Amino acid sequence: MHSEQVARGVSQALQWSETTDRALVAWDVSEYPKVLLEVSDPPALLYCVGRTELLNRPALAIVGSRNATAQGMRNAQAFARTLSDAGLTIVSGLALGVDAAAHRGGLEGPSSTIAVLGTGVDLVYPPANRALAQEIAKQGLLVSEFALGSPATKQNFPRRNRIISGLARGTLIVEAAVASGSLITARAALEQGREVFAIPGSIHSPLSKGCHSLIKSGAKLVESAEDVLSELGGVPEAPALAQRPAQAGMPKQAEVPFLLDQMGFDPIDIDSLCARIGRSAQQVTAELLRLELEGRIASLPGGLYQRVQ
Repeated sequence: MHSEQVARGVSQALQWSETTDRALVAWDVSEYPKVLLEVSDPPALLYCVGRTELLNRPALAIVGSRNATAQGMRNAQAFARTLSDAGLTIVSGLALGVDAAAHRGGLEGPSSTIAVLGTGVDLVYPPANRALAQEIAKQGLLVSEFALGSPATKQNFPRRNRIISGLARGTLIVEAAVASGSLITARAALEQGREVFAIPGSIHSPLSKGCHSLIKSGAKLVESAEDVLSELGGVPEAPALAQRPAQAGMPKQAEVPFLLDQMGFDPIDIDSLCARIGRSAQQVTAELLRLELEGRIASLPGGLYQRVQ
């Protein structure tokens, strides 16, 4: 009975791969990523949807919290866009938060992005990222080692993390709590002899604790995409990009309001902010609302606010 199930699964996979932009990439064919053969437990077969040529391009993994702050997602997207422009394909796990932002940044540049799934490649998890997955299938690459129809199970995601780090020359952690799954990817990268980078954050934010722990353990502290490129070295030039038109009506450099300037970059509550700048709670609340609507600050749990630009 088991052999019949295997034969049926092989037949279904072969039939599935006959459609354009779908492929089964085995470890013994030229399309299989060479860097993945260097890890201790490479998958024997990859189910792929999209541009399989990305499997053998220089890449960087960007991962982080699913419950990322607005600033964390901005950082992930900005780093990914710059690194994609520089010739690095962005690898991540299609999760909410940092992963999704990293994929979007990768898609904005010429080197695109690879999403490594913890389900069968014919499924999308989480469902909220369905539109993003469809965009990646068109312009980037969806990859999974799991058979078609494999559901999202708890044990799949730590296992797929070794592929995320294994496809890349290094792994960048943007935001992560101490018990974050992103740290599993970082450990896999270290075991594979790859570089690990981390963006520092506020000492008051639980989403910075994982990054700070990695930095204490020897991960490279980075403040810009250029820091990553400097550490990696030898990244090939990316294809030329068409000049993107500037957004109409946007000033070259927005003026920084007094309240925003006085906030600093650490989370702060309204009472502390009132005491700092000598204004009433009503005045401060109105100004915070305006800044939040403009996307210049974010409200955090516990009545705190934080600058995001």
